[in-house]
Amino acid sequence: MPITIAIDRLLVERGMSVGEFADRIGITPANVAVLKNGRAKAVRFTTLEAMCAVLDCQPGDLLRYEP
Repeated sequence: MPITIAIDRLLVERGMSVGEFADRIGITPANVAVLKNGRAKAVRFTTLEAMCAVLDCQPGDLLRYEP
């Protein structure tokens, strides 16, 4: 899939575990893994908004286009 979600770097920069991140954005750690591994087919705007709020970033910091 040409659009990926770059969570790893931001989690490391903020010293946050996947479990803590999942709890704070309201999804399961398994679903975070789906996002991280590029297997997600879609992301809800509410989830993207929560991710940005928790990581203190913009959507463009998370989403990458890789042809």
